[in-house]
Amino acid sequence: MMEYSREAEQASEMRVRPLPPLTHEDNRRFLEMLREKKERLGFGAEKVEVRFEELTVEADVHVGHRALPTLLNCAVNAAQKLATCSHMCTTRKKPIKVINGVSGAINPSRMTLLLGAPGSGKTTFLKALAGKLDSSLKLGGKVMYNGEEVNSSTPQYLHAYISQYDLHHAEMTVREMIDFSSKMLGTNNEFGTLGQGMGRKNGDINKVDQYLGTSMKATTFGEGSNLTTNYIIKILGLSECADTLVGDELRRGISGGQKKRATIGEMLVGLARCFFMDDISTGLDSSTTYEIVKFLQQMTHLMDLSMVMSLLQPSPETLELFDDIILLCEGQIVYHGPRENAIDCFQMMGFRCPGRKNVADFLQEVTSKMDQRQYWIGDENVYQYWPIENIAEFFYSSYLPRLAENNMTNNRGNDREIKTNANHGISRWNIFKACFSREVLLLKRNSPLHIFKTVQIIILAFVISTVFIRENMNHKTILDANKYMGSLFMAIVIANFNGMTEIAMTMKRLPTFYKQRELLALPGWALLSSIYIINLPMSLIETGLWTSLTYYVIGYSPSFVRFTQQFLVLFAMHQMSMGLYRFLAAIGRTQVMSNMLSVVILIAIYIFGGFVISKDNLQPWLQWGYWASPFTYAQNAVALNEFLDERWATICN
Repeated sequence: MMEYSREAEQASEMRVRPLPPLTHEDNRRFLEMLREKKERLGFGAEKVEVRFEELTVEADVHVGHRALPTLLNCAVNAAQKLATCSHMCTTRKKPIKVINGVSGAINPSRMTLLLGAPGSGKTTFLKALAGKLDSSLKLGGKVMYNGEEVNSSTPQYLHAYISQYDLHHAEMTVREMIDFSSKMLGTNNEFGTLGQGMGRKNGDINKVDQYLGTSMKATTFGEGSNLTTNYIIKILGLSECADTLVGDELRRGISGGQKKRATIGEMLVGLARCFFMDDISTGLDSSTTYEIVKFLQQMTHLMDLSMVMSLLQPSPETLELFDDIILLCEGQIVYHGPRENAIDCFQMMGFRCPGRKNVADFLQEVTSKMDQRQYWIGDENVYQYWPIENIAEFFYSSYLPRLAENNMTNNRGNDREIKTNANHGISRWNIFKACFSREVLLLKRNSPLHIFKTVQIIILAFVISTVFIRENMNHKTILDANKYMGSLFMAIVIANFNGMTEIAMTMKRLPTFYKQRELLALPGWALLSSIYIINLPMSLIETGLWTSLTYYVIGYSPSFVRFTQQFLVLFAMHQMSMGLYRFLAAIGRTQVMSNMLSVVILIAIYIFGGFVISKDNLQPWLQWGYWASPFTYAQNAVALNEFLDERWATICN
C-alpha cells in the first residue's frame, strides 16, 4: 500500500510539473536498453540490405509546344494516345532517362545522405528504392531487399517513403494524424516488446526492465495510449503542438516547420526497417534539422535500420552525422561510399575542397560545369571540364566501391536478417475500423457544414411550401396536377443539389488520399465504405427533414405509406447524387474541371429526365438519354406515388 501511495504521489507531481524534453542522451539510453532487452528475449537483430543493380528509370514526355497544358494540346495528346493504343500511329513522345543504370547497395545500421542538384533525380531514385515509383515511369534493373526483388507483394512494414510534400487533413490534430498512421502501419510495432517478457527468463524484474518501465511512464504519461506515437512526437519536438489542429490556408493551425516534422512522424511511426526520406529539411532551420537527424541517427544505429535521406544544403554538423554519401548527378551516381572518403575521391581526380568550404556544397559544385574550375589544383592551362560520365567512370574504376563492398560484408556478421516474405499485414477489419473512426472524427470537426445544410433545407422547405401551399392546390383539374408535378420536380432537384457539397469535400480529400494510398497502403474500399456509412444517417436526416416539412403542407396524399415511399425515393436520389458528384470529383481532379463536368451532367439529366421535354418529343436517336438519366426514375416514382392515390381517380376537365 505504501508503494502504491508513493507511485500515486509521483503521478500527481507529474501532472502538475510538465515533462522535460527528450534529450539525445535520454533517447540513446532508451534505445540501448530496448536493444539489450530484445537481445535478452531472443529477438536478435533484424537487418535489411537494400541492393540495386543497373537501375534505370525512363519517362516518355512531349517536348516543345506540345508539352504545354493548353486545351488544344490536351485534346491532341488524348487523340494521339487513343490512336497509339489502337495501333493506328506511333507515339511521338521522347524517352528521357531520369536514372541511368546505377548500381550499389545500402548498408543496414548506417545513415546514407543523398546529395544532388535539383533535377538530378533524387526523388525518383528514392521512390524506386522504396518501391513507390509511379506507374507511368518505366523501371529497369532490380531493387532487392535481402536478395528478394521488390514488388507489390513486398510487406509494407519493410519500407517507408517520406514525401517532401506536407499533405494532411486540416481538421485533425498532430497526435490524431500520427496515431492513424500508426494504426495503418502498425504491423511492426518495435515497442510492443516492452510489455512482453518482463522478468520471464529470470523470474524477477532487473534494472533494464525498471528503466524501460520508467521511460514508458515518462513518455506516455498524460498523453495517448499509443507508446510509439508518443515517442515519435517526443523526438520530433511536437509535444507542444500535439493536440493542435494541422490547419490549412484558411484555418489557423501549426506552422510550416511543424507540418514538415509531422510529415516525418507520419511515416516514422511505422518503424519500418528501411526509410527513404526526400528533402525533409524543407521549412526547417539548421538547428531543428540537426536535432531531428541526430535522433534518426540514433534510431538507425541502435535499431539496425537502413536509412537514405536527401537534404538540400546540410550544415557541416548535420553532415557529420551520416555514415555514407551518395552523390547523384544527371541520373548517375558519381560517388557512393563512406563520408570520410568523399573528398579523397575527388582529390584523386585533381579537385580539392578548401578548408572553410562546406563539404556538401563542394560535392555538389565540383560536378557543375560553372563551378568546377575553382576547385582544380593542377595547372590552369591544362584544365578541362570533367563531365559527369568521366567522373562516374573514374569512381567505379577506383578502389572505393570494393572498399564499401568489403565493409558491408564485414558488417553483416552473424546478425539475423529479416524475412521479406513474412506475413505481418493488418487485417481488413482493422483497416476499416481505423478509417471509420477517422471519418467519425472528421464528421464532428465538420459539424458547422452539416448545421448550415440543415438550416438551408429548412429555409428552402419553407419557401417551397409557401409557393405550393395546399390552399391554392386542388386535385380536380389538369392544372392542379401540373402544380403537384412542379412541386415534386423541385423536391427531386433540391435532393440532387444537396449532394453537390461532395464535390468540394472530395476535392479536399483527394491529395491526402492519393498520398496515403501510396505510402500507407490505404485501400480505396475502406475509405469509400466508411464515407458511405457515415453519410447514411446524414442523408436520412436531410431527406426526412425535407419530406416532413413539405409533405403535408403542400397537400400530398394523406397516407403514411405514400409519405414513406416519397421519403425513400428522395433518399435514394440523394444517395445517387452524392455518389455521382464523388465520381465526378475523382475524374476531374481539379475544382474547375469537376464543376464543369457537374454542370454538363446536371443539364443532361434534367433535359432527358422527362419533365422539361417528354420522351415522346425526343428524337429517336436521343431516347437513350431518357433511360440513362436517374432523374427519369425518381420523377416517375414520386409521380406514380402521388397520382395513384384514390383522390386522383376522377375525370379531369
